[in-house]
Amino acid sequence: MSNKISIKKKINSFKKIINVEGDKSLSIRWALLSSQCLGKSTSYNLLKSEDIISTLNCLKSLGVKYKFKKNKCEIYGLGLNGFKYKKNIILNAGNSGTLGRLILGLLIHSKKKIKIIGDKSLSTRDFLRVTRPLEKFGAKFNTKSGKLPIIVNGTSNPMPIKFNEKLGSAQCKSAVMLAALNTKGKTTIRAKKSRNHSEILFKHLKIPIKVIRNRNFDIIKINGGKKIKPLNYKIPSDISSSAFFIALTVLSEDSTLIIKNVNINPSRTGIIKIFKKMGVKILLKNIKVYKGEKNADIYVKSCESIKSINCPQYLNSNAIDEFLIIFLVAAKANGVSIFKNLSELNKKESPRLKWGAKILNLMGIKTISSQDTIKIYGNPNLKIDKGKKIVIKDYMKDHRVFMTSVIAALSFGGKWNIHDRDSIKTSFPSFLKILNEIRK
Repeated sequence: MSNKISIKKKINSFKKIINVEGDKSLSIRWALLSSQCLGKSTSYNLLKSEDIISTLNCLKSLGVKYKFKKNKCEIYGLGLNGFKYKKNIILNAGNSGTLGRLILGLLIHSKKKIKIIGDKSLSTRDFLRVTRPLEKFGAKFNTKSGKLPIIVNGTSNPMPIKFNEKLGSAQCKSAVMLAALNTKGKTTIRAKKSRNHSEILFKHLKIPIKVIRNRNFDIIKINGGKKIKPLNYKIPSDISSSAFFIALTVLSEDSTLIIKNVNINPSRTGIIKIFKKMGVKILLKNIKVYKGEKNADIYVKSCESIKSINCPQYLNSNAIDEFLIIFLVAAKANGVSIFKNLSELNKKESPRLKWGAKILNLMGIKTISSQDTIKIYGNPNLKIDKGKKIVIKDYMKDHRVFMTSVIAALSFGGKWNIHDRDSIKTSFPSFLKILNEIRK
């Protein structure tokens, strides 16, 4: 099978109900925390992507046994500081920044050297944001320029720390939280607002944690060294994956879509708030709280008149993984949309701010961008000429660049050749399968 996809025809109107795979952030956190529990933890609807398989394989190398069949996964946790492994093992985080950074927090107590590696994309990303605070616990991390590979040298007596997290990075915050589990005493984190799945899971596991919420930051206090009981969990659908189908519906004519049981954690729903400000009709129905996480069915309709937006910066962290698809919707808005303070986008799998502009420019949309800002000059009547050829390649196999390009092709027309279809295996393997269900 060719590793590229060709799209030559816009999608027809549709009215569909779909299910999306399990949330990636929750899937990785469930697996890592289950390794620290004592006994068997079970999950259903665990995302079966390369990032999750990499997580399970890393845990296996650390002596943790697991079974993963169909949509059921069992992990046999060894308890705090219970990893059992040989000298000089190598853990491959693949493409996953969440795995690569969070697992470092679990290794501050490692008795033997451990080497962390990743793929070409992950090896370009910054790890100093995680290793610097983790070194305060007493562990050492040998790295060149703060990037992978990293060699971890743990400490036999990790000490609790105080950490001021200024980036709004849930990965940095969560790595320190996981490290705090293996300390005796209270770790305090002052964290800029970001997604809070780790805090919710800690509370559900009855790990001693206190969260004091302020307007722009949270104070998180964790008492480590406490035994953790097994974690049984049904993973809800991923809103970041759902975002592509939401945008497709918005940009298509006379279409409606229902996405079942999606995680709508308030720290993840920036895309819904942004789209509503742009005039998109989105409803959340059958809202329920499951083990601290809010889930709902998402109802969305086509939008004939999309408003431009000067996007509020306080929504950035709540929509950081969805901005490529938000830019695509802004391409059809009436007026100029402005998005600021998005330098974090260029620290993802690819320089996403640059790729967002490039995709729109190839479609005929004017943009003006800098290192952290983009202006998008929307065209409500945008239609790409049937004969216009657009090629998307050399984007460091960033799954979100691939999926955004596919949605653009189906929404606006033209002749698209989009390379590296295998990129979706890292986070959303069933993306094209679900698209085919919608197109039927």
